[in-house]
Amino acid sequence: MSGAPVRVVLADDERMVRTALRVILDAEEGIEVVGEAATGAEAVSVVRELRPDVVLMDVRMPEIDGIRATEQILATLSDPPRIVVVTTFENDAYVYDALHAGAAGFLLKRAAAEELVQAVRLVACGDSLLYPAAVRTLAAEHTARRPAAGARAWVARLTGREADVLRLMAAGLTNAEIADRLAVGPATAKTHVAAVLAKTGARDRTQAVIAAYESGFITPG
Repeated sequence: MSGAPVRVVLADDERMVRTALRVILDAEEGIEVVGEAATGAEAVSVVRELRPDVVLMDVRMPEIDGIRATEQILATLSDPPRIVVVTTFENDAYVYDALHAGAAGFLLKRAAAEELVQAVRLVACGDSLLYPAAVRTLAAEHTARRPAAGARAWVARLTGREADVLRLMAAGLTNAEIADRLAVGPATAKTHVAAVLAKTGARDRTQAVIAAYESGFITPG
């Protein structure tokens, strides 16, 4: 981001929640809250106008919910922001649907201030905000609601090393941690991650992990 502050939009129908988030983030150097929205429709409009780097998106909002808002933002902007779902319950079906729609991760409303700040910085740098155990639980509970995907063609195209990388991504490891685990250089790990994203057709790491569960490549449990 070349030293520019991370620009954030807050989307939540509760003013007190937005105010609390703003107070925390505005106190941090390098982060700037540039806009707020109280409904899903307003979130889409504000994001289109302000083009933030990160959106903190409540899943349950009037007019359209955070899932539909996420879909619309990602579908209509050529360089969309990273969207983090903010939720009360980590096992809410809305959370899995939001991840499936393209959110980069999720954060609990009860998260500590430092976790919130870390989440914003993390996704702004292109990483995903995954909690492996929670995602595994969500996948176990909610993939059954979707038509069986079976072994998709991309699974057969993965090399053995790429398959290992995808499993480590699902375990929540960063590129640096993947490099360390596989005893390769950071650039090599980054290349493998990029290849996994290309072969799964995923926008980011979160989408690749969701695809891994829904294809049956990784089974929750």
